Amino acid sequence: MSRPHVVVVGAGFAGHQAARRLTRLARGRARITIVNPTDYFLYAPLLPEVATGVLEPRRITVSLSGTLPGVRLVLGEVEGIDLARKVLAYTNPEGMAGTLGYDRLVLAAGSVNKLLPVPGVTRYAHGFRGLAEALYLRDTIIRQIELADGADAGEASARTTFVVVGAGYTGTEVAAAGVLFTGALARQHPGLGPVRPRWMLLDLAERVLPGLDARMSAGAARVLAGRGVDVMTGISVAEARADGVRLTDGSFVPTRTLIWCVGVRPDPLVASLGLDTDHGRLVVDEYLTVPGHPEIVACGDAAAVPDLTRPGEITAMTAQHATRQGHAAAHAVAASYGDGEPKPYKHHDLGFVVDLAGRDAVANPLGLPLSGLPAKAVTRGYHLLSIPGNRIRVGSDWLLGAVLPRQAVQPGLVTGASVPLDSEPAVQASAP
Repeated sequence: MSRPHVVVVGAGFAGHQAARRLTRLARGRARITIVNPTDYFLYAPLLPEVATGVLEPRRITVSLSGTLPGVRLVLGEVEGIDLARKVLAYTNPEGMAGTLGYDRLVLAAGSVNKLLPVPGVTRYAHGFRGLAEALYLRDTIIRQIELADGADAGEASARTTFVVVGAGYTGTEVAAAGVLFTGALARQHPGLGPVRPRWMLLDLAERVLPGLDARMSAGAARVLAGRGVDVMTGISVAEARADGVRLTDGSFVPTRTLIWCVGVRPDPLVASLGLDTDHGRLVVDEYLTVPGHPEIVACGDAAAVPDLTRPGEITAMTAQHATRQGHAAAHAVAASYGDGEPKPYKHHDLGFVVDLAGRDAVANPLGLPLSGLPAKAVTRGYHLLSIPGNRIRVGSDWLLGAVLPRQAVQPGLVTGASVPLDSEPAVQASAP
């Protein structure tokens, strides 16, 4: 009999882990292909350190070919899936269309920026989901400080005001790292005079890090306040304009930089399949299998995986769950062609870490609340263990960054037009 062809869609935390585990389980008994727009796995939790010059961009990109031996890589964006014929359609980076048949499908398409119906946001705001967005933000921050040098007080104030919308994990880290970065930049530009960079962090929730433990939230709020970040809870953006933002309390803030970190939503590919969804995520059973389609398993942000530790709920959209679900998905696929038994997905959160840049962090490993240097050590240790490559390079950048100043230049490799907030691809309807 011919070997089954397993196709993994997406190389994020879930997809990369699924493909990696499958190579060990299959041992040549299955053909494995991974479809992804890039040839690397992106370790997204360290994006704020790229945006503020702590890490070089390649440090958080891990080669798919180098870490997935024996797995065929197909560069492309999946446009649609014909469930009846078991064929997916994709478009490669040069715009050429292709198709790929499968016997088993691992759907780990991930997520995209969550959008809200706020006038002007898709035109003037930029998200923070990928490497290009981090590089663009770094250039933007440096450029605004440089243009503010010597400008009149009003323009200088607007250019040195940075507004972050969304005080979750990403937004909090961006604001915490950004205020230190711009503070250092401002000291190199005496033409700013009395003007100093201002960072604002907005969220409709009652506190920063609303989805995490209250003690972590309080610790992060103290650090942000100590650095002068204006944390505004219960408030968001009502309108974005070229010269600033109007807030929901009616006030207007002159700014040239609006950073959108309000969360994520499942990749539009999920909705195109015509299958049952829960909160936009594909419904699966405890074995990650799609009901009525035993040849498909889904994991990560694309899947509404039942949380067996909290009956009636689905797992959160976190890297911790995605990685472990990728592992479980690999076992489910292997079991489908007679190798072992599927295992129901069940995972208790091991805690969270939030890097606040400098010497600060908050963490609660195994429920133990930490802050300051102990939390920083746990946070960096966690990232070094979690990233599937480049550990020595990441550690080296951290060591060098502790003793050397950061290079504040804008290479200009990424333009604003190339990182639109609304980057939803066109997705074809599928035949159920």
